[in-house]
Amino acid sequence: MPGRRSDCRDDGDVTEREEAGAGPDVRSTASVTAAGGPIKRLAASVFLGYLGFGATLQLLPAWIAQRLHGGPLVVGLAVGIAFGAAAICRPLAGRAGDTGHARGVVVTAGLLITVGALRQWSAPTLGVIVAARLIMGAGEAALFNGAIPWVLTAVPAERRGRVAGRFGLSMWAGLALGPLATVAAIHVSGLSAAWMVIAALGVLSALIASTTRRQAVDQAAAAGRTTSWRQVLPRGAGLPGLIFGAAAYGYGTISALLVLFLDRSMGAGSSIGLTVFAAAFLFARVAGSPVADRLRRKTLTILNLCVEAGGLIVVATAHTLAVAVIGTAITGAGVGLMFPAIVALTLTRVGGERAGAAVGAASSLWDIGIMIAGPLGGALVHLGYPAAFIAAALIVCAAAVVAAALSDTPTTHAASTPPP
Repeated sequence: MPGRRSDCRDDGDVTEREEAGAGPDVRSTASVTAAGGPIKRLAASVFLGYLGFGATLQLLPAWIAQRLHGGPLVVGLAVGIAFGAAAICRPLAGRAGDTGHARGVVVTAGLLITVGALRQWSAPTLGVIVAARLIMGAGEAALFNGAIPWVLTAVPAERRGRVAGRFGLSMWAGLALGPLATVAAIHVSGLSAAWMVIAALGVLSALIASTTRRQAVDQAAAAGRTTSWRQVLPRGAGLPGLIFGAAAYGYGTISALLVLFLDRSMGAGSSIGLTVFAAAFLFARVAGSPVADRLRRKTLTILNLCVEAGGLIVVATAHTLAVAVIGTAITGAGVGLMFPAIVALTLTRVGGERAGAAVGAASSLWDIGIMIAGPLGGALVHLGYPAAFIAAALIVCAAAVVAAALSDTPTTHAASTPPP
């Protein structure tokens, strides 16, 4: 008797399996999904979308200065507002992915990135730019968090940290390389052409996602319909999310203040600081992802936070450019493995069938951490740049204390009182 067509391959084909009274071969499904499945195409889609989003972080300041004659406050508002939209949309996109709508969510996300880019390019006022940034922020959030539940659907629990870490590289690589793509596009064709390239990246992201097979009904059936807000914000995701948000505060402080700190305190190095951070981050993610499965989830989280806090302290106490750059690299390495660590910890506490909503809820606090780091760190600069970096280190250390007290005991939905 013909088997049920349920396993997706990267080339769009499906394998047939004889049912003959037997259930689906979970090991086979996991191996197809992890090795190929939709992962390659979804990773390409996410990379291209985040390449476009990352490019705007480099392009937008010059664009606002040229068209609207806006200063740092205006630029900060326009850049940061996108993370507010992302914080709201991540759990919703994750829940949609949990219920079998991953392909539609990811395709729509790519198109939102395109619409946001085109509106920013043609915006006559700051209000239009802010609205366009909200659209783009919603798109970047939906792009990754809509895809992650599909990626993790058939991956065994013991391999989720590694798979999530490797898949997350598509997002972080796009963010890291986006500014470089902007510099190249501006050098070749100018600011307007750079916006068109960003818009094209969103379209290409959507096209690649549209070639993947829809999630099989039997994979998504367990999630059911959304009947409670807890299905969008699952119990057990809150404290890991707060820890993730604290790590994001450290990252946001580096992003907002490092260039100014190096320029004004060191007199040089402002052009290489963020590049060093990105390089250390990506190296830690590539080299360290297998560690996410070998160490205890809580141990890995605490280790990452301690490394990040140590790097921030080195930056704060640096009196030479070399020491500041070393501290920046240490901070980047600490942040690099936070995502797979938090994913593994969150999924243990929440349960795998709500992976998208759980990861989305935790990730929302990452966006919020970045949002508040810039203005709060900037307010502390009147006490000196070291004060801002020390404050970030203290927040990260506090998160390590919370992580140490956090239970990473596996929970089930049958439990009457899951952890908060």
